[in-house]
Amino acid sequence: MAEIIRMPRLSDTMEEGTVVKWFKKVGDLVKEGEILAEIETDKATMEFESFSEGELLHIGISEGETAAVDKLLAIIGKKGEDISDLILKNKGNIQTNEDNNFEKVVEKDNTNDFSSNDYEIIKMPRLSDTMEEGKISKWFKKVGDLVKEGEILAEIETDKATMEFESFHSGYLLHIGIKDGETSPVDSVLAIIGAKSTNIDSVLSSIESTSFSQKEKLLNNLDELRTDSNKSIPETKVLYNLADKKERIIASPLAKRMASEKGIDISKVKGSGENGRVIKRDIEKFNFDYSSSLPQNVIQSQTESIAEHTNSQMRKSIAKRLSQSKFSAPHYYLGIEFNVDNLISFRKQHNDFKEAKISFNDIIIKATAKSLKLHPEVNSRWYDDKIVQHLHVNIGVAVAVDDGLVVPVIRFADEKSLLDISLLVKDMANKARSKKLTPSDMDGSTFTISNLGMFGISEFTSIINQPNSAILSVGAINKKAIVKNDKIEIGSIMKVTLACDHRSVDGVTGSAFLNTLRGFIENPVTILL
Repeated sequence: MAEIIRMPRLSDTMEEGTVVKWFKKVGDLVKEGEILAEIETDKATMEFESFSEGELLHIGISEGETAAVDKLLAIIGKKGEDISDLILKNKGNIQTNEDNNFEKVVEKDNTNDFSSNDYEIIKMPRLSDTMEEGKISKWFKKVGDLVKEGEILAEIETDKATMEFESFHSGYLLHIGIKDGETSPVDSVLAIIGAKSTNIDSVLSSIESTSFSQKEKLLNNLDELRTDSNKSIPETKVLYNLADKKERIIASPLAKRMASEKGIDISKVKGSGENGRVIKRDIEKFNFDYSSSLPQNVIQSQTESIAEHTNSQMRKSIAKRLSQSKFSAPHYYLGIEFNVDNLISFRKQHNDFKEAKISFNDIIIKATAKSLKLHPEVNSRWYDDKIVQHLHVNIGVAVAVDDGLVVPVIRFADEKSLLDISLLVKDMANKARSKKLTPSDMDGSTFTISNLGMFGISEFTSIINQPNSAILSVGAINKKAIVKNDKIEIGSIMKVTLACDHRSVDGVTGSAFLNTLRGFIENPVTILL
């Protein structure tokens, strides 16, 4: 069955998007996870990947065109499938129902003038460009409540922030698919909104059977696979199908993930859901009822005193992004010491005569921004076919929070005063710790600074915050013996380390940047010039 792809909501404030570029054309085969198009939002330009597999049968929004969120973007389905009815029904229309009666929903509770086909499936939205799954922090509606377009449905925790998610449809909340505290992948069923008369059991069965039939179709279509020499691969097909038919287990995505995390063979778990489907409670019950079947060493480890903490969306995102950066970008490191006696005096004089105080970190951000302006090679991004040097300087500032680390961005830092930078850093840090940062607060950095000096760390290295080409690690200020004017004196020293992506920043380039930075840090009055 053909799948309708709609203009996605790629940020919490996005109302419409412009298709910058299509990476597929009508007739192309699309695999799940492949990039379909590049979409410009109100905050950034992002790649949009497909969550469906099949042939691209129709493109609803051409390159350069702008359309509202939920408009028909594309249709993916089986080769030769008739989609004329789908195109007709969705032309100038954001709904998939047989009728467009949702506009008739009013505040009165006795609204019953809908057919049983009037419902809308709400899926877990992609609220940031890196979001893969979301956690429901809180539902503001319960099953049976009347929902009006624009009302807040739920609060969703992503890998970057916790955001309110509003409804784009009017009707009754018929079903909640992801409960408070539960986590589920993007595009999984979040809720169903529709008429009171809707047969919700039938709708849920239809969703389940559709999902299963799509999986069956993909398995049965393996015989269409060809090698590069256009030869069939029957051995692969036969082995895969036989194994799948023997071991296939019906389980929810959450149950599968929990089983994987706990090291449980899900084929040994008895499902209590519909048609024997393995669900969350089955995995939780398995750990208790079937522990005797585990190896003895595993049982013993479970009796030890330990404390388990479920990974937050932010922590999982940090793990994935940093792993990708570490193993995709060839890192190298350049270390240097700065004499910061003048820096200390400069800050003291400033704060003695100014009501608004500045920190050492504020000065470092400003000095770094001015240095990057003179060395755009470091203020860059690597692509397979080109290197883009940014003419503006957006400094990402790493901020520690309870769940991990976030990187709010100081935009056009080279053009801002020290006081402006100080106020922005304080505001971003407060928003980060209260989970009020939005995706736009964290998008668009061209360089990153991580400062652990305030925690007493003298020297360290950081993993590059991609798509940046470099990150500066700033250590603590320590006193030590130094040679100054051929005499040994006690001076204040700060060590910094620059981690660079060797694909875009060579060693000489990184060294030149650090020497320019040294000039600004050791003679801070030049920052003001």
